[in-house]
Amino acid sequence: MTAGLKTIIYPVKDLAVAKPLFAALLGVEPYADESYYVGFRDAGQDVGLDPNGHARGMTGPVPYWHVTDLRETLAALLAAGAELLQDTQDVGGGKLIASVKDADGNLIGLTQDPSA
Repeated sequence: MTAGLKTIIYPVKDLAVAKPLFAALLGVEPYADESYYVGFRDAGQDVGLDPNGHARGMTGPVPYWHVTDLRETLAALLAAGAELLQDTQDVGGGKLIASVKDADGNLIGLTQDPSA
């Protein structure tokens, strides 16, 4: 089971306010610009803005670990004491996501690309 930290998602209340701020910070325009998600990519790092994040319990930025087998990794984290926040979900095109919370309340996101 390999994992790499390549994505961080920020919960935002107003995409119209957050989008230009992150564009200025990262120095790039978004590669994805939808009402439900805005994504930036710079030097191999993805930074996403989620206007629904607060409603789903995100209290701050969430790192998303890219894994080769999301279901296996999720099962291992749950067996190790993590609390399930979002079960495996296909967010389009075969891309899977899930999230858990550790014993200290830290959020951990998992993602698996369709090619994995």
